[in-house]
Amino acid sequence: MRTYAQYCPIVRAVEVLGERWTLLIVRDMLNGASRFNEIARGLPGLSRALLSRRLRQLQNAGLVVRSADGYELTCAGQDLRPLVFGLADWGARYAFGDPRPEELDPEVLMWWLHGRIDVSDLTRRAVIQVEVTDRRRKYWLVLEPGDASVCYTDPGFDIDAVLSADLPTLFRMWEGEIELLDAIRAGTISLTGARWIVRGLPRWLQLSPIAANVRAARAEEKPPAAMSTVD
Repeated sequence: MRTYAQYCPIVRAVEVLGERWTLLIVRDMLNGASRFNEIARGLPGLSRALLSRRLRQLQNAGLVVRSADGYELTCAGQDLRPLVFGLADWGARYAFGDPRPEELDPEVLMWWLHGRIDVSDLTRRAVIQVEVTDRRRKYWLVLEPGDASVCYTDPGFDIDAVLSADLPTLFRMWEGEIELLDAIRAGTISLTGARWIVRGLPRWLQLSPIAANVRAARAEEKPPAAMSTVD
């Protein structure tokens, strides 16, 4: 490995974390991914061979260890949480504009969505068909008591509700730029079907782990409300 030949802790950290994809692997592991295939599904632009190499590098650096379920972050890896989410905060404030077409992968979004649905209060199955209108694609979220899965082909269950929007709007909702209920009221997202699902989904869907960073950044961008004066 080439080094920067400078004796500095920042340099040493960059030598460990500065390789392409490394921080995104750490990001996904901080968000709960542990199996090789889970990490690969969340990073479709990363080849499996390069993912294997990056995981070995993280192991050699003492940030990751093999486990019975795949991979786990060590204490040193977990201590990267403030750095990774600090980058999320900075990125949301200074580097996060409109989505670029190449950034919008519907299958990745569905994979992320299904992993962030709280099914703890479900007592029966809920099948939500997600229609990506500008891509003419359909996906299915199958929510069971204690489990959530995403299907890329029709699972054959009765559809209980339909969530419909274009892909940029769905990504903006996922990232916390717009609120699901606000988008439904505005008509940019449609959610129809069984009332218990229409009312429950905004509560079950936890959104991106960095949605709070994006919301805070957007709130700072809003001009302060004009103060009224009394003559």
